Amino acid sequence: MTEVELVVTALASGAPAGVTDTARGVVHDLRAALGEMTRGRPAGVGVRGGYGVRVLDAYKTDPDVWRTRLLQVLASGMEMDEELLDAARAVLRADCRAEHITVGMAGS
Repeated sequence: MTEVELVVTALASGAPAGVTDTARGVVHDLRAALGEMTRGRPAGVGVRGGYGVRVLDAYKTDPDVWRTRLLQVLASGMEMDEELLDAARAVLRADCRAEHITVGMAGS
């Protein structure tokens, strides 16, 4: 998985149905922070600007349709620094933990 794919996957993550509100809230909050971090990058290294922001917003509502375009927007000029990558990893770790909670609850 490339760095851009890591960020895009994290932006699309969400706690599955059946997890506690707390676990779902953690994933949501981390994902929202990543989205703001992505959106707030200076022009030329982020999605700030008309088209990039529209793609990021559209991706939140329909990731399947907008994934390729968001990958293109991020790959065309976004600097993938450690702060951004760490935020994406935190989202995916929290999402993974939430999924394990669901599986554990279902199996008990």
